[in-house]
Amino acid sequence: MQPETFDTVILGAGAAGMMCAIHAASRGGRVLVVDHARAPGEKIRISGGGRCNFTNIGTAAKNFLSANPHFAKSALGRYTQYDFLALVEKHGIAWHEKTLGQLFCDNSAKDIIAMLLHEMDRAGCELRLATTLVSLERDESGFAVTLGGDGTARIHCRHFVVACGGKSIPKMGATGLGYQIAEKFALGVTETRAALVPLTFGEDVLSGFREIAGVAADARVTCGKAAFEEALLFTHRGLSGPAILQISSYWREKQPIRIAFLPGQDIHAALVSAKRENGRRAIPTVLADILPKRLAAHLAEVHGWAGPIGEASDKKLAAIAETLQGWEVYPIGSEGYRTAEVTLGGVDTAGLNSRTMEAKAVGGLYFIGEVVDVTGWLGGYNFQWAWSSGWAAGTAIAERAA
Repeated sequence: MQPETFDTVILGAGAAGMMCAIHAASRGGRVLVVDHARAPGEKIRISGGGRCNFTNIGTAAKNFLSANPHFAKSALGRYTQYDFLALVEKHGIAWHEKTLGQLFCDNSAKDIIAMLLHEMDRAGCELRLATTLVSLERDESGFAVTLGGDGTARIHCRHFVVACGGKSIPKMGATGLGYQIAEKFALGVTETRAALVPLTFGEDVLSGFREIAGVAADARVTCGKAAFEEALLFTHRGLSGPAILQISSYWREKQPIRIAFLPGQDIHAALVSAKRENGRRAIPTVLADILPKRLAAHLAEVHGWAGPIGEASDKKLAAIAETLQGWEVYPIGSEGYRTAEVTLGGVDTAGLNSRTMEAKAVGGLYFIGEVVDVTGWLGGYNFQWAWSSGWAAGTAIAERAA
């Protein structure tokens, strides 16, 4: 029995895979997308609280981590956030901008999935779900592919695209399959770890955090040279919130993180003013004017900030301000891939063509999206990398088919 023939097989019906399929088929190439899940775009569906933070209006290469910080520039520069936004608007999807340039659907993330499926259908792509990759071998004219599950088949293709993501959120079926494929064809894989993930702490710190679990506060969180000003959230397991998720991509074991509450404000001046206005007020009460009440009470208790503010010397008030804007804590780990939004690291970009996403040493083999060692900040950047890298590979494939 002869195998089915496709120009391109794409492993992964996520953001990058579907975008790649749309463009790979744009000039008539026969394209098949396969995914082990029973629905396409599952990570899109759950993203942004169900409204999909589909891009960031300020996307630039500086918003990404990679062993090669220049690698992402080509794809991001040729298919930009404005290009994807034009596609969204073409489909009449209402959207809004939130803080720091983040763009969300007004209605539902399902609108983005429907848009991609419509474009795939219009381009003539075939989609097979509940289908697994059994084997992948290279031959003289392309790749021999064996599929299992609902889409059991033997297939031959000229181009094979790996778009199956990283290890984050294993309950959704995430695995390290993309890295295994890379290693099978002798491509390097950089160290991988959970990123955009809450940080955990030892019992000595955690016992205090439990008292204020659920409290959020604006802060500037720093690790090494990286710093982010957004909200942080105290949890029963440690720290979360946007500022913590962002810094988690830079944090390594045994490193401290520094937390500055009320960044940009002169806390010392505020305390001196409060002392002058009403010296009889207790220090915790004064702190509750500028910090969440439970957080103010907790910090005052931990550090012994008690008594009327009028009895505190200026030196003590300066020390309180310094502590509030220079609190150093040592995480012991993260919550791991279970809750991580993305995987840091991946297929080494040294082995890929930045313009086409094709493996330099294996013609016809492509890697796109999260599986590659390109990881964006929180806020729509990783989706933009999916759109841009998927477009780059799909366009390159279409040009060869023309």
